[in-house]
Amino acid sequence: MANYEAAKAAYALVGIDTDKVIADLKKVPVSLHCWQGDDVIGFDHDGPLTGGIQTTGNYPGKARTPEELFADMEKVLELCPGAKKINVHACYAIFEEGEFVDRDKLEPKHFKKWVEFAKSKGMGLDFNPTFFSHPMADSGLTLASPDENIRNFWIEHGKACIRISEYFAEETGIPCVMNIWTGDGFKDIPADRMGPRMRYKESIEAILSEPYDFNKVKPCVESKVFGIGVEAYTVGSAEFSLSFAAEHSDKCMPLMDNGHYHPTEVVSDKIPALLCFFDEIALHVTRGIRWDSDHVVVFDDETKEIAKEIVRNNALDRVYIALDYFDASINRVSAWSTGLRSFQKALLNAMLTPNAMLKELQDNSEFTKLMAMQEAVKCLPFGDVWEQYCKECDVKGEFEWFEEIEKYEAEVLSKRV
Repeated sequence: MANYEAAKAAYALVGIDTDKVIADLKKVPVSLHCWQGDDVIGFDHDGPLTGGIQTTGNYPGKARTPEELFADMEKVLELCPGAKKINVHACYAIFEEGEFVDRDKLEPKHFKKWVEFAKSKGMGLDFNPTFFSHPMADSGLTLASPDENIRNFWIEHGKACIRISEYFAEETGIPCVMNIWTGDGFKDIPADRMGPRMRYKESIEAILSEPYDFNKVKPCVESKVFGIGVEAYTVGSAEFSLSFAAEHSDKCMPLMDNGHYHPTEVVSDKIPALLCFFDEIALHVTRGIRWDSDHVVVFDDETKEIAKEIVRNNALDRVYIALDYFDASINRVSAWSTGLRSFQKALLNAMLTPNAMLKELQDNSEFTKLMAMQEAVKCLPFGDVWEQYCKECDVKGEFEWFEEIEKYEAEVLSKRV
């Protein structure tokens, strides 16, 4: 407590009320992605992960059933401070014994257990149609396919997901972000770049023709540079996705994944640009190394900058934050917890930054002092405020929480053989 009081006094010198920051941060939800727990396999098929993405590693203890996945996620929720949501992919439908329907026929009832889990924790739900790991995606094209039957199958899937998303929102009382991403593209240089994009545009428009309340369901379009097997051309490029969202801003918004751009691009710089034109945007936060490798989020420079841009632009209520990574080479519960705790740190760090003071220096062209103050801020006792935040959220501190991971692995994960 003495450390926190000293930190509180230090931050007060630069105009920051740490008690208020902690209280405010407790209200900012970060959506936890269900697919870290089982390497993006889901419950509606037994085959491998296909369609432009993959996981690497075979660390023991992967969740194999809904019950195991719920148990693992519950452990993560216990270890991480702050408000949360749960992000679900359509391939995580939970069927009754002997029941199965294909993705174009999914109904809200197939996600009832997800709603029950979320409501028991007082959380909302986000949703994603699953346009991969399915025979109808084997050609490398789904919504952009020249085959009308394939396109219609996936359009019906998207419409079903709209209905499921509205069910989530109505049941939890919290808006549901529904993200549309496909791995559509070609491995080598295409002969026609525009045709697939026109089909893709028309298909997404067909999905969005399904009636929904935009106050409850928040459809997004997500871009990507390339994926496994579609290295030469991706239909849903950044230019396409942003243009589509801008044209349909009354019913759709853009989603940026910070692993989905060229290595020298940073999403932190794109956030304020989009906020100039969109009332709301969505993020998938990951850590790309070399390419969209979906490494576990850590408290690194770009993660800090992403959080800073959300906070300094007063956009905590305009940006929907979700995590999106999957690492099968390490303990999956630890991967979840490390990433969620890291982004919570980034948000806290951003909220503890004296943004008004720094902005004033910039506006007054006091760039020498701005550089000095930006460096000085880095020396403020952030860690002591983080420990207080964890304490108030009733979760373990930075050097204690991993003991719970080791215990859970010994008692639960190691027995999954």
